[in-house]
Amino acid sequence: MKLLLAILLTLQTPKTLIHPPISKSNQETIAIVILEKPQSEQEIKQLIRPYKDVRLRRVFQEAIDGFSIQGSPQTIAELAEQKRVLNVSPVTQYRVETEESVKIIGGEEVRGYFDQKNERLTGKGVTVGVIDTGVDYTHPDLKRNYAGGHDLVDNDRDPMETLAQGKATIHGTHVAGIIAANGKIKGVAPEAKIVAYRALGPGGGGTTEQVLAAIDQAIKDKVDIVNLSLGNDINGPDLPISLALNRAVDKGIVAVAASGNSGPNVWTVGSPGTASKAISVGASTPTMEIPSLLIEGMQDKIRLQPMEGSGQWAIDRTLEVVDGGLGRKSDVKHVQGKIALIKRGTLTFSEKAANALEAGAKAVLIYNNMSGGFMGNLDTQLTIPVGSLAKGDGVILQKELKNRRVTARVLVSEERDRLADFSSRGPVTGTWEIKPDIVAPGVAINSTIPGGYLSLQGTSMAAPHVAGACALIKQAHPDWTPEQIKAALMNTAKPLVKQNEGTAGLSEKRTVSEGSAKISEDAIESPYYRTFEQGAGRIQVNEAIKAASLVSPSSIRFGKFTGESGSHKADLHVENTSEMVQRYSFSIPEQVDGLTWRFPLSFTLEPKQSKEITMELMVDPKVFKGKIHDGFLSLQAGRKTIQIPYLYVLEEPGYPRVMGFDFAEGDRPGEYRYEVYLPGGAEEFGIALFNPEDYRFVGFLDTLTNVKKGLIRQTLSAEQLPAEGSYLVKIFAKKAGKEDFIERMIVIEKKKE
Repeated sequence: MKLLLAILLTLQTPKTLIHPPISKSNQETIAIVILEKPQSEQEIKQLIRPYKDVRLRRVFQEAIDGFSIQGSPQTIAELAEQKRVLNVSPVTQYRVETEESVKIIGGEEVRGYFDQKNERLTGKGVTVGVIDTGVDYTHPDLKRNYAGGHDLVDNDRDPMETLAQGKATIHGTHVAGIIAANGKIKGVAPEAKIVAYRALGPGGGGTTEQVLAAIDQAIKDKVDIVNLSLGNDINGPDLPISLALNRAVDKGIVAVAASGNSGPNVWTVGSPGTASKAISVGASTPTMEIPSLLIEGMQDKIRLQPMEGSGQWAIDRTLEVVDGGLGRKSDVKHVQGKIALIKRGTLTFSEKAANALEAGAKAVLIYNNMSGGFMGNLDTQLTIPVGSLAKGDGVILQKELKNRRVTARVLVSEERDRLADFSSRGPVTGTWEIKPDIVAPGVAINSTIPGGYLSLQGTSMAAPHVAGACALIKQAHPDWTPEQIKAALMNTAKPLVKQNEGTAGLSEKRTVSEGSAKISEDAIESPYYRTFEQGAGRIQVNEAIKAASLVSPSSIRFGKFTGESGSHKADLHVENTSEMVQRYSFSIPEQVDGLTWRFPLSFTLEPKQSKEITMELMVDPKVFKGKIHDGFLSLQAGRKTIQIPYLYVLEEPGYPRVMGFDFAEGDRPGEYRYEVYLPGGAEEFGIALFNPEDYRFVGFLDTLTNVKKGLIRQTLSAEQLPAEGSYLVKIFAKKAGKEDFIERMIVIEKKKE
C-alpha cells in the first residue's frame, strides 16, 4: 500500500489555529564555536571545563578560530554567552550538488599556450584539493594525478569513495575527472595534482564539522586551489564554511564552490556558494541538442530537459501522448508506441522509465510534483528518451489528456550558453552581494566514476571546470593572488544572452521570482540574464590567461537605500598587468530616471602600474521606480572591454517569514518531502496538524529551531506521517516574538497498487 499526499488550495479558516509551543529538545547536538581570536587546545579545554555535559570534538586552527562540541542545547546556549565566543552555529547537513565543455571554455585553445618555463599549460605543478565524497584513485584516468588525501569521515588517510552497496558514491571521482582526468578523457587541467578530502560519507551526505575539518586540512597541506561541489540551501554569508573559505583565500588558496541546484528562483544560492571571497559557480549548457514538444492544437512549444542516462530524442514522427500515472507497471499497460506522461514521486526516475520501456513506450516525460522544473539523472543507461517537465507544463498536459486525444511532434534544436534552470540564483540575503560570480558548463558532463565513465549534470559539474581553469591560470601566472585569478576569470567572462525564453514552457513566461515575492524588471529591457543569475557570465579561460588588465572587486554591490543618503560609492582597484601602456575609460550607462552616475575621468597606467578609483551612484527615490537595479558597467581597457556586474537595492521586497510551501511524494517508496522558504530564518519553525472539522490540534509533522534564512528541504519517512485522512496544516515561523504562518489542506489516503 502506498500513501498519496496532495496539497490543496489555501484554506481561509474562520477560527484561529492554536498549537502548543515546540518542546525544547534535551537531545545532544553538535555545534561549531567561533572564537574572537585564536586559542590553543589547552585554552579551549579550559574555556569549556565549567560546562560538565559538553564534550570537545575537533579543534580548528586554520579554517576558523574555533572548535566543535557536543552537548545539550541549553548548555551550548550558555557557552555562547561567553565573552571570548564570537558565534555558535549548529552543525548543518551538506550534500553533493549533483569533451565539449572543455572546448567551450577555451580549454583546448590553452593547450597552445606556454608558461614561464616554456611548458604547455596543462595545470602542471598546481595542486587542487577536492573536498567531496572521496576519489577513486585507482581509476586509470586519475591514478597519475593522485597526490594523496585525507578521510575526514573515518578519520584516516584513505579518501576512497564509499563502495558499500546501497550507499556507494561516485561524485568526488566525477568532479576530480572534470578537473584533471588524464587518460581516455581529458580534464580541464590534465596534469594538475589532485589531493582528495573525503568529507561526505555514505550516500553523499556530511556535516559542517567534517567539511570544516577538510578545509582546515587543505590549508595545512598548502594546496593551491580547493573545489567544493557541495552545499546546503541556506542563503547567508556568515555560515562557518563560508567564513572558512574566506579564511582559505586570505591564506593564498583559490576557493571554488558550487552555487547550488535550487534554481530558477532567486535567493536560492546556498552556502558555501555565498562565501564572499570564494568563486561561486552557476551552471550553463555546453553545445547540446535540446528537444521541444510541439502539441497539436497548441501554439507554444514545451522545452524538455533531457535526463542524463536516457536515449536520444531522435523521434521523427508524430506520437500520441498518454497518461502514465506514477509510472508503476499497472499505470503504463497502455503506453505501447506512445509518449508516457508520468508524475514524479513514489518510484525512482529509472524505475518509472524502465517500466514504460518494458511496456513499449517510445518516450517518457516526467513532470514535477512540486513547483517549477527539475534536473534528473538516471541510475542506469536506458535506450528510451526520458525528459523532465515543470509542474505547470505537466498539469496543463494532463488537463488536455482528459478532454481530447493529444498528439505531439518532437523538435530538436542546437543550443549553447543557456543558463541551466536548476542553477541557483542570488543575490545573497542581507548583504545583497551578487552570487554566483560566474557560470561554467554543468549540463550533460561526461567524466570519471569508479569503474568507468558517466554523464551527470549540476553546479557540481560546473565548479570543477572553474577549478581546472584556475589551475591553468596559476601555472601561467604563479605569482597571482586568488583575488587576481578571480578577477581574470570574471573580467573576461562572456555575459549570457537569453535565448528565446518564450519557448521554455506552456505554464508561464519566465519571471524572476521566489514564492510570492518577485524582483521587478528594470525600466530598460535587457537581453542578458540578470547579474544575480549569471554573475559576470560564462568563463573563457583562454581570455583570462591573457588578461592585460585586472579590476577588483569584479562585481559591485552598491548596497541598499537606507533613507539617510541617496549617494552610494564603490572603490575599485585597476591594475595593468601587461608590458604596454593602457588607457582606461568608462562608458556611460543608458539613462534610467532617478539614477545618476559619476565616473572618474579617463586615465592611463604604465606597465605593472595600478590605481584606486571611486565611482558614485546617486539615487532619487522619488523618481526611481525599480526595487532592484542591476546591469553591467563597461570599462574600456586598451582594446578590451571589461564588463563589471553591479547591483543596487532601493527597497527589499516585503516578503513574509514563510513562503513557497510545497509537499509531495518522494522519489522512493515510503519517502515524502516538503520544502518551504524562510527569507529571514526563524527561532522556531513548525508544521502543525489540525482536524479540519473542529480545529483540534493533532500533532506536529515536523519542527526545527534556530533555522537560518533560506530554503528548507526535508524528507519524511512513512513512519513520520499521521494516519490517513484530511488535515489542516499550519506552517509557521517565529522570530523576535513575531509569528507568521500560512495554511494549507493536505489529504493523506491509502492508495492501491
